[in-house]
Amino acid sequence: MSKEAPEEIRRRFAEVVSRDDERVDLAEAALLIAAEEYPRIETSLYLDKLDRIADLAREQSAVPETPLDFISAINAALFDELRFRGNIDNYYDPRNSYLNEVIDRRTGIPITLAVVYMEVARRIGFAVDGVGLPGHFIVKHTDENAEVFIDVFNRGRVLGEVGCADLLASVSRGKLALRPEHLLPASRKQILTRMLSNILGIYSGTTDYHRAIAAIERILLINPDSLSHIRDHGLLLAAAGKTNGALDELERYLTLSPEAPDAEAIKEQMKSIRQDRAKLN
Repeated sequence: MSKEAPEEIRRRFAEVVSRDDERVDLAEAALLIAAEEYPRIETSLYLDKLDRIADLAREQSAVPETPLDFISAINAALFDELRFRGNIDNYYDPRNSYLNEVIDRRTGIPITLAVVYMEVARRIGFAVDGVGLPGHFIVKHTDENAEVFIDVFNRGRVLGEVGCADLLASVSRGKLALRPEHLLPASRKQILTRMLSNILGIYSGTTDYHRAIAAIERILLINPDSLSHIRDHGLLLAAAGKTNGALDELERYLTLSPEAPDAEAIKEQMKSIRQDRAKLN
């Protein structure tokens, strides 16, 4: 198995996320996120694995007729047969955020397990959308009768709106109340952005600036006009000692948002970067 060049992986990711949202292949894009960390993986191999999981789900119900039939079939395949599970014991393990690892280890966090669920559901003709609850990603099926919410992290349990409200109250420790916008479907690009944001948070917290910068650069490929990410990209570059790039990004941030609440703080940061750079010359 040959190792793919990082710049080629990044180019392929940029091409995928440049498409209109409905044309973005979610599994392919998620695997390209993983490929920067695991450059020897073959995305086609993992797409085949998703196909096989879908075949197993089909076997669980010969002729599914209702949403609950489909949900029961997918749950039986993922959680009973293959024993996928939420990684409660080591939630912040970076491997939980890479789709290849989630498929191989059969454990992950809500959003990556949701991607597996969505891709299996799509393959068997059951339409589900991602739902980005604050702090906990779920999926939902919508038809003319109702919305059915599915908590993939907890073995695919079925929820109504009251259950979603209880879940949000639990994960936010009572700080957040459910609002209608919390239950809106997430676009594919929003899902990919949230996956990368999780990776960014993990590596920023461990001061692994190389991986954090790689994550935020891919967020900017999806959302090139995101002011907060332009700013944070500059700050991460500064922390990594890449002063020229840092100053360019922070200057761009101030040009695009001259009235930003943190504009003065960013100007001071830029002054400090220039002073530190001068000491090295």
